[in-house]
Amino acid sequence: MRATLRWAHADLRTHRGEALFIVLATAGIVASLLLATALFGYATNPWQRVFAQSHGAHVWIHTGPSADADRLADLDGVESVAGPYPTTAATVESRGTRASVELRGTVEPPATGRPLLDSGRWLDPARPDGVVLESSLARALWAEPGDTLTVPGTARTLTVLGVADSAEPRYSPGEHSGLVWALPSAVQRTAGRTGQVIGLRLTDPGDTDYAVQRAVTLLGAGAVTEVSHWQQARAEAQGDNRLLGQVLGLFGLGALLAAALAVHGAIGTRIRGHLRDISVLKAIGFTPGQVVRIFLLQHVVFALLGAVLAAALCETLGSRVPGRLGDAVGVWQGLPGHTAALFAIPVAAVLFIAATTGLAAWRAGRVPPVPGLRAAAPLGGRLSGLARGALGLRLPSALVLGWHKAFTRRPRSLATIARLALPLLLIVVAMSAWTTIDRFHSRPDQIGLAAALTVRADENLSDADVRALLAKNPQVTAVHPGVEVAALVPGQTGMIALRGLGTHHDPYPFSLAEGRPARGPDEAVAGQGLLDLLDVHVGDWVRITVGEQPQILHIVGRSIEPENGGRVISTSLDTLRENDPGLRPTLYQLQLRPGADPHKAATELATAAHGRFDVHTVTNPADGLSPLRGVVAGLIAVLALIGLIELLTAIGGTVREGERDLLALKAIGLTPRQITAVTVTATGCTALAAVLVGTALGVPLAHWLIDAQGRSSGIGAGIAQGPSSVLLLLFGTAAVLGAAALAALPAARAARRRLADTLSAVA
Repeated sequence: MRATLRWAHADLRTHRGEALFIVLATAGIVASLLLATALFGYATNPWQRVFAQSHGAHVWIHTGPSADADRLADLDGVESVAGPYPTTAATVESRGTRASVELRGTVEPPATGRPLLDSGRWLDPARPDGVVLESSLARALWAEPGDTLTVPGTARTLTVLGVADSAEPRYSPGEHSGLVWALPSAVQRTAGRTGQVIGLRLTDPGDTDYAVQRAVTLLGAGAVTEVSHWQQARAEAQGDNRLLGQVLGLFGLGALLAAALAVHGAIGTRIRGHLRDISVLKAIGFTPGQVVRIFLLQHVVFALLGAVLAAALCETLGSRVPGRLGDAVGVWQGLPGHTAALFAIPVAAVLFIAATTGLAAWRAGRVPPVPGLRAAAPLGGRLSGLARGALGLRLPSALVLGWHKAFTRRPRSLATIARLALPLLLIVVAMSAWTTIDRFHSRPDQIGLAAALTVRADENLSDADVRALLAKNPQVTAVHPGVEVAALVPGQTGMIALRGLGTHHDPYPFSLAEGRPARGPDEAVAGQGLLDLLDVHVGDWVRITVGEQPQILHIVGRSIEPENGGRVISTSLDTLRENDPGLRPTLYQLQLRPGADPHKAATELATAAHGRFDVHTVTNPADGLSPLRGVVAGLIAVLALIGLIELLTAIGGTVREGERDLLALKAIGLTPRQITAVTVTATGCTALAAVLVGTALGVPLAHWLIDAQGRSSGIGAGIAQGPSSVLLLLFGTAAVLGAAALAALPAARAARRRLADTLSAVA
């Protein structure tokens, strides 16, 4: 054992740089996997905790005020109900911010779907105008217990008594109304569209669609105004955190594979360069198992150090990282499975690296005590016809011999190129993710966000009055009137959003990924989420129900829809007016001048309308992905480190294998500078081949991965944006030139070795 440790220690002193790179690469990989786990836990567990503690309802059904919603409690499969509660649609304002809300009348917290108080207290009959806000609505209004909300257009005020968490869909401007709990008397005194809501907790959550269908059939399609379910609420609560976790996990696993292959290649190269040392070890009594353990022990220790370093950093400093990553780690550290994951992930990474290390170290154990003499062969083999032809054309011999040297031993050369191409491929994928996020910010019109602002006007303003007020703002370049209503899907198992935007003469500029725009009667475009929900394709006809009025539409295109999970079908306002000639616009989508600040324009419009406009900026999905930029940059650094390890291994192998060719090269008259150029050219050709393979495979793989994520989220394929040709060219050039520069120094040293050293190496 002492001899084993002494040899390992001597070998470590010789390869300090390689050991440091392996430790840092392992630390980066394990940290990525731990952060991915933290983000998954942060995305899923908070909502799951609220749903479990509040005994949440799986389905919430909104109906008209005259519907007999109590009958739903007798449906088979319904375990318990919440309500029905009277509701009123209203608008409230706090600190200059407006929000559309649903006032829900109740006295005591219900047993099913019970709000969990986060701050303040519950409703008090002694405070008839007191309300409790759902937490996401409170954050949007910057409201806290004790604050006062105003109801625009009236002299009425509401006092915030508390803020509570709920497992229902969270507030989203222009998409979901905020939830406000109030006393029934306060709901009745509030002017607005009235109705009622009932929550159903099911014995089997998997029967959600069937339960919705039976409920709608029992009440009648005309009585149901909106349906929401627990899967929708969970998906919205997870939001972008799950995507961040998927990105970290995917790249972490890819980097783990690349690092394991790099270590495997490094050990294989070192074995070929230390055949004589290994033979001596066996000659003095080392068994094959002891030789294997030497290499295995070294690299397992390196991996273990990196894994422990990553776990320690994530545990001690992870929660201090600013932004969402720090919040995710802080929440994850308080979850039940945190300790097990903190132990299991580093152990699994170390075991995986140990497994690949063992395969390479096993070859060292098979080296015979007396290896056969290696005959000196010029440059690894006979020159190919292409190489001889290149020399006949008087091309520089160093370039030709270097190219020949890089690709002579095809199995070994292909393995080196593959190991080097993997981290480069993942870097190209990471760059594609970066440019896709940039596309969301720089060209929102290409990903379904042509409008920057959404305006909802008071009911007493006519369409002409609204347009006149909007036309006074010089930042507004186009105004598209529209309506958005909830519609029942065929089979009455769920709700979708039906939008009528623009007119036939002034159509709304939808972002189409497939098909054509909706120009004719009854034509519409749909999001990927709706196509998946209804199992239809572009070219099909669909029948949906708005109230008791059926609407039959011909889907002629697939639009990129970042809102409502893509469960949106859009047509023109004129098409909807064919069934309802008196239909008035309820919202206006505004396009602004290039470079205009949407928030400033929204403030100007609201001020000019004297409180008669409810103006919201259109939410960009990329706004929640800002932490992904730092994640991508960190992943690129880890992958570059892994690529550097593989590159140094390839350079070391090329230099060692070139030692036996050194005499032949000097014998044919090559100078040390030319011999150096042979090794540098061989390394550059290997790097160039890896760059070409990584780029050729990375760009389509990135498109496929990003579009697959788009399809799964409902936005749809067509959002991927690869790096520009210039960026890829710069990336490839930097990789090749960097490889050549790294190879120059060891190649020059080898070319200037003394003749005695060269003869010793050949022997």
